[in-house]
Amino acid sequence: MSSGRILVVDDDAAIRTVLAEALRSEGHTIALAASIAEMEGKIGSFDPELLITDVILPDGNGLDQISSVLQRRPDLPVIVLSAQNTLATAVRATEQGAFEYLPKPFDLDELCRAVGDGLRSRANRGAAAPEAIKEDLPLIGRSPAMQDVYRTIARVVSNELTVLVFGESGTGKELVARAIHDLGPRRQKPFVAINMAAIPRDLIESELFGHERGAFTGAQARTAGKFELAQGGTLFLDEIGDMPMEAQTRLLRVLQQGEFTTVGGARPIRADVRIIAATHKDLPALIAANGFREDLYYRLNVVPVTLPPLRERVGDIPELARHFLDRAAQEGLSRKRLGDDALARLATHGWPGNVRELENLMRRLAALSREELISARQIDQALMGGPGESVPIPFIGKGLEDAVEVHLSGYFASFGDDLPPDGLYDRVLAEVEAPLLRLTLAAVRGNQLRAADLLGINRNTLRKKLTDHGIDPSRVRRGTG
Repeated sequence: MSSGRILVVDDDAAIRTVLAEALRSEGHTIALAASIAEMEGKIGSFDPELLITDVILPDGNGLDQISSVLQRRPDLPVIVLSAQNTLATAVRATEQGAFEYLPKPFDLDELCRAVGDGLRSRANRGAAAPEAIKEDLPLIGRSPAMQDVYRTIARVVSNELTVLVFGESGTGKELVARAIHDLGPRRQKPFVAINMAAIPRDLIESELFGHERGAFTGAQARTAGKFELAQGGTLFLDEIGDMPMEAQTRLLRVLQQGEFTTVGGARPIRADVRIIAATHKDLPALIAANGFREDLYYRLNVVPVTLPPLRERVGDIPELARHFLDRAAQEGLSRKRLGDDALARLATHGWPGNVRELENLMRRLAALSREELISARQIDQALMGGPGESVPIPFIGKGLEDAVEVHLSGYFASFGDDLPPDGLYDRVLAEVEAPLLRLTLAAVRGNQLRAADLLGINRNTLRKKLTDHGIDPSRVRRGTG
């Protein structure tokens, strides 16, 4: 790695010390600053070759300074560190001209790699003034699992690259597409979404490309398709894995040639759209089963974005839940609050329906709960499909098998004519396993050896299961969880 002069700006002395030691061990020369004023002085006297800056500083916002710094030093790579960890911060850092954005707590190895990349990439860097970034963006959460999503979005909003969003049903794939559109240069043009799984197979081509009068039985007038309606804007192809093979072939041709014809038409129409696709399916497996075109997959998968399921971002649940309750109140429902026990209960649920399931649960509680403060008991009842406090808990007076059957019957019914997401077997076992582990530990006062014997498993297996479910034995021993 080539060495360089690096200026570190952070008001936390411990972070400055850690960064200085790590970077000096890599052979770099380091200068430190605790404020914007100190940074300005060091830029002149130290003449850094790379700048690392925090966002919140005692005398201002570090992001606000990037543009002016780059106007004077367009060749200076800037790495932004932030504990705010929101999509708005990631996008704003990128649009201000930052070379890299790293959320706190950051990985030292990743930071050192970014420093090396920044020093190698020194080049003239223009710093056009960016538009203001809205803070009320649709994606919510500051968990580590969401940071890669934010950073990828920040890097693609200003270009026209095709994006393929992977994620389970209910994780918010359309919200990612809308964020990319709303923050990009096409924001003033239409955002058009089409769900491949919701359209009859024989109508998909007509829906996408439109049709001429008389093109088929019932086509009494010319109708514009989604490509035409989205001209100049963004076309979101949701559940692309459900697209029929013949429609895949035509879509591939449009992506290759940049133009399309309506069904029954002969005049080519230029396709001026940005494509964002999404799926909950395993496309490589579909390709292997001859259910999806490999060449179309590579055309779509230019920039992949993988949304984590809610069970992998448990730390975001309180913020998301409160957001959905606030939205319900804004829509005229009663304002509710979540008790600490309710938040703890939400963290233990498996969330097979992901963020969509959480939103529906919060709306149901806002509409049906009599009390302002929502308890864990009300969460349990709502998860079982009960309308408020009047529904008896199925476990009372029934065997476990009957209780599980009641719960699963309500769960299947909640999807209407649709089916739950794939992987139901493992999710159901996980939901049974977590409370079994907690209650067993509580019964033996946190003694893991006794708990393993009681469960009939070895201690290493117990430890792994506790880690997988995020259960802290010490908290159980104290009677706090």
